[in-house]
Amino acid sequence: MFEAHSINAEHKDLIHDVAYDYYGQRMATCSSDQSVKVWDQDEQKNWILSASWKAHSGSVWKVTWAHPEFGQVLATCSFDRTAAIWEEIIGETPPQGERGLKTWIRRTNLVDSRTSVTDVKFGPKSLGLQLATCSTDGVIRIYEAPDVMNLSQWTLQFEVQCKLPCSCLTWSHSFSRLHPPMIAVGSDDPNPLNGSKVAIFEYSENSRRWTKTESLQSIGVTEPVHDIAFAPNLGRSFHLLAIATKDVRIVTLGSPPEGSSQRFNVQLTAQPEDNLSGTVWRVSWNILGTILASSGDDGCVRLWKANYMNSWKCIAELRGDGTLAKSDSSTSSMPTMSQVAAPNQSSTNRYNYMKLGAITNPTQVPKGSAAIPTSKWQPIGRFQRKTWIGSDYGSYGSPPPLEKPSKVLCSKNHRLFSPPGAGILSEHDSES
Repeated sequence: MFEAHSINAEHKDLIHDVAYDYYGQRMATCSSDQSVKVWDQDEQKNWILSASWKAHSGSVWKVTWAHPEFGQVLATCSFDRTAAIWEEIIGETPPQGERGLKTWIRRTNLVDSRTSVTDVKFGPKSLGLQLATCSTDGVIRIYEAPDVMNLSQWTLQFEVQCKLPCSCLTWSHSFSRLHPPMIAVGSDDPNPLNGSKVAIFEYSENSRRWTKTESLQSIGVTEPVHDIAFAPNLGRSFHLLAIATKDVRIVTLGSPPEGSSQRFNVQLTAQPEDNLSGTVWRVSWNILGTILASSGDDGCVRLWKANYMNSWKCIAELRGDGTLAKSDSSTSSMPTMSQVAAPNQSSTNRYNYMKLGAITNPTQVPKGSAAIPTSKWQPIGRFQRKTWIGSDYGSYGSPPPLEKPSKVLCSKNHRLFSPPGAGILSEHDSES
């Protein structure tokens, strides 16, 4: 089911982030060695190093790709208090049979932060070319490129203040116009007395401001948050948010009940504690938002999926060497039908069913029992009128009469049907 490939990344220090492009055919890595590397996949599914350069003067925490509609564009953030925008350009046309020279150029440096920039994410394509950054000074900064053909010009549109240092953020990618732009941010503040470590911000077109609408205080996320990710929303009326803390948590943000003053109905959909050992550092959704991948201190990658009871279970567990540690078809962990019908002994069912017997042959009916007749009107030929071929039981007598249609249209190649309620369908071709 799974196939693992080992890549010698040739980074000289710890790798902090790996990001795939929109099509999954290019990959970017960043490290504490201050460098960024770009890998391309060839026809044999091998990853080939295509570019490597020193991106910052400090550890590079995150790297992310822009939508391909805006070209081959990367964004990085670093401990050196900056975020950078990189664009790939292709040199002169090479001779036939040779590949063109591709180089990555720094288009701009975003230097508004006074502390380490911990995360950077491009916004949904529908909003244009926007970029959000967060830093340990507790500020979310949102930039926009007014001219997508000139990536050297970026404008700081908003500065959103958070009360806690920020460690990660995520955009809500929703295709519904009913959902305004939304950003969730997490904090790795170790003090549990400072309250919830997750905040939800929404953009209002009326006030043209980003406002905090939810803090997830009800679910009690007081541990440091290392990663956070909205599931792609392809039409759901609610949002799914994955949070990486000491374990994996999946939160549902739905519509509040009528008359409620809350913005969302927040529910902790899943907090799977089984099969986990160690802190969770990364969470990532598939493109449909149905499978969640998580990785942690134990060196394993786990895939989580919800069953028909909306219970999230680990369906696969991959070790660091690529071997499959666990594969759960989710049949053993799912509740049985009897458990679904009777979740506990005290519950009462509306209907009770008992097996009274079995009939192997419909013609073998015990005495005193009324057999259920089957229709003996059968068509003879493809376009001819149905014909009564008799009954198995003489007690039913002659065949029931065919009701005549109330209105008959006679013309060549027309089909005649009995009126509704007659229960008998008649088809034939008639000539006028």
